[in-house]
Amino acid sequence: QVQLVESGGGLVQAGGSLRLSCAASGRSLRNYVMGWFRQAPGKEREFVAASNWSETSSRYADSVKGRFTISRDNAKNTVYLQMNSLKPEDSAVYYCAAGGSMVYYYRKGAYDYWGQGTQVTVSS
Repeated sequence: QVQLVESGGGLVQAGGSLRLSCAASGRSLRNYVMGWFRQAPGKEREFVAASNWSETSSRYADSVKGRFTISRDNAKNTVYLQMNSLKPEDSAVYYCAAGGSMVYYYRKGAYDYWGQGTQVTVSS
């Protein structure tokens, strides 16, 4: 079992930055693909970013490419999502997830473990 806890969300003005953290316990993240997803009110949960354990392969949704960066510290069993140039449409609950496949990194079903989420609100 892997327990994931997100933190770092909050209220920020458009153009600002936030860094989300996802701390894991129960098992090392070393062998897991880590992903970030988000869900806005009334919308489906959508893929944001994913990385394999060695960070040699990272993927991003087109809507965040060039603005968001996923990184991980396997020694600390923590994954981060650096979010820059935030826009109001980035407002959502952000979830981190742990899974096993970079082939289906964009699919919710590819992830076995999920955190509870952290709210990000971007004001215009």
